[in-house]
Amino acid sequence: MLIGYARVSTSKQGQSLDTQRDALIDAGCDPQHIYSDTISGTKWQRPGLDDALAYMRPDDTLVVTRLDRLGRSLADTVNTIADLAERDINVKVLEPALDTSKPTDKVVINVMASLAEWERDLLVQRTREGVAHARAQGRVAGPKPKLSAEQAQIAKELIEGGKSLSAVGRTFNVSRPTIYRALKRIEADA
Repeated sequence: MLIGYARVSTSKQGQSLDTQRDALIDAGCDPQHIYSDTISGTKWQRPGLDDALAYMRPDDTLVVTRLDRLGRSLADTVNTIADLAERDINVKVLEPALDTSKPTDKVVINVMASLAEWERDLLVQRTREGVAHARAQGRVAGPKPKLSAEQAQIAKELIEGGKSLSAVGRTFNVSRPTIYRALKRIEADA
């Protein structure tokens, strides 16, 4: 069975929902089995696609007008296609023509999957390099400490003078764990 899926994220987008529905019907989808979403593809929730995927059975085919209707990124799209393949469900894209039931198109999907994995690997590598570069320049990743170095030193002196951690925390309007972290930073810098 052919199950259609259409998605638009803005009214300015080239393919309106009606245009996509018409193309899906022309491709052989039953109008009652066309699911759609009118929310941005950057959102995690896509109830129309979720309903279509839940309805589908082995040997069904999910039909979309364009590949970008299926996911927010190449990696997301390839993952969706791979998940469907594991369930013995094919994907047919109208523009450009792509059908995972055809062996030659499976090769195209495999190349896309390799490119998506390569893209993820590059992102991880660039992130690691950026963190290492920041550390080499003395910048620390993560949120800015709630207490400055000067405040941490004052907190240390107050505690050494007999004030409790809770009292010092109230003085700076922070929690006891924040005071502990500030004291550890002082020890690490010493």
